[in-house]
Amino acid sequence: MHFSFNDEIILENQRALLRPVHSEDVDLLFSIATEDKNLLQYSPAPVYTRELLQQYIDQAIRLRRDHQRYTFTVFDKKENAWAGSTSYLNISNPDDRLEIGATWYGKAFQRTGLNKNCKFLLLEYAFEHLHAHRVELKTDERNAASRKAIEKIGGKFEGILRSHTIMFDGYRRNTVYYSILKEEWEEMKAGFLEYTDI
Repeated sequence: MHFSFNDEIILENQRALLRPVHSEDVDLLFSIATEDKNLLQYSPAPVYTRELLQQYIDQAIRLRRDHQRYTFTVFDKKENAWAGSTSYLNISNPDDRLEIGATWYGKAFQRTGLNKNCKFLLLEYAFEHLHAHRVELKTDERNAASRKAIEKIGGKFEGILRSHTIMFDGYRRNTVYYSILKEEWEEMKAGFLEYTDI
């Protein structure tokens, strides 16, 4: 696998557009990021104020420059609106694997099919362009909605890492791990977008 952090990756279908995050995205995402303080209650990095959102985006840009994470800003074509963010992270070219995560959308975009379209684009690029062998997904053990969404797209449960990540409030979360392998993607992609309620 050869993931290049220098590439300007644009992923797009009829429903979604994903493009690399920019510093000015603070203005594009401000209203949806700050409408609900609990939007990222299960994330180590909340975004419910302009300052926190700015820090989140600045860090995302810095992590791309440091070749650690590649963050996208998501546009919902159906609603003609900026909807949230998602990322490739924990990228290991020697091991032919990466993670899809750090995903969040404003309330109005949740359970509308946008997430599934974004996951399709990210998985398609990972497996068919990058030739990844394994894609990982993880979430807080307490986040039932996220776990259900991962399972609905075909993520296979692998286990729970106990006391794995320190949250912004000091809580040590247990992290649930899932994965999708290349051969599984070949079987699942044809009907992937049939049900778009996530």
